[in-house]
Amino acid sequence: MSNDDGYQAKGLRVITDFMRPYGDITVVAPATVQSGKSAALGLFQNLYLEQLADEPHFRLFSFTGTPVDCIKMGMRILEEDGIVPDLVISGINHGSNATAASAYSGTIGAALEGAYYGIPAIGLSLCSHDEEADFSPVTDFLPLILEKYFESGLSEGVYLNINFPAIPSDQIKGIRIAHQGRGSWRREFDLATDETGRSCFRIAGTLYDREKEYISGGYLQGDHRLVADDYISVVPHQIDTTDYKEAARLALAWKCDIIS
Repeated sequence: MSNDDGYQAKGLRVITDFMRPYGDITVVAPATVQSGKSAALGLFQNLYLEQLADEPHFRLFSFTGTPVDCIKMGMRILEEDGIVPDLVISGINHGSNATAASAYSGTIGAALEGAYYGIPAIGLSLCSHDEEADFSPVTDFLPLILEKYFESGLSEGVYLNINFPAIPSDQIKGIRIAHQGRGSWRREFDLATDETGRSCFRIAGTLYDREKEYISGGYLQGDHRLVADDYISVVPHQIDTTDYKEAARLALAWKCDIIS
């Protein structure tokens, strides 16, 4: 298990406590907040590992790398013990990882890394940035989600991005399979002044919802819209990002062969 909010985040504490009855848990989480790091690696720097807990069926480490570094270190620790993990869980993230946020998220980057190792992986996010957020919508619905996962499994190379609305559990309408919402950020920097009086920029911006520009050919809806409508969204991503339909179209247009 890992996250991108750091080993001290409440979301990580909640999910580790929740998952203890399911089996042995090894947590390697960032020593500091690593939000927005996506699949970044801690290249060209010294990385430091510290074990913070060593209990029956539970180990906790902090690592000074990125979320992806943490998954790699977790795999190294488990491989040294001769263990192949059954599941990688990343989160619970403080804040939404729906639509374009999934591309930047360190939480989802960690789940992606688990999938690269051939391990089923799930990224969990609650749509609240409150450090003391109420994570009961996750813990109340996660038993059903895990039951469905254990029944159906995941196809090779697939990992799940699951977003929960930050509302009381009894107000959640249900769980829906979704597609990654079509959206992008606009006006992404605010002009500011640093402590020395020098002008600088800070990441900001608002989400431009592009969903209305598309006509859905099926029942899937954008994850951000489902969450806004009080549903839990489940988006299956895959490590192979090839667009096969577009590859076929380009092969015809460019008069190139496709080698399959």
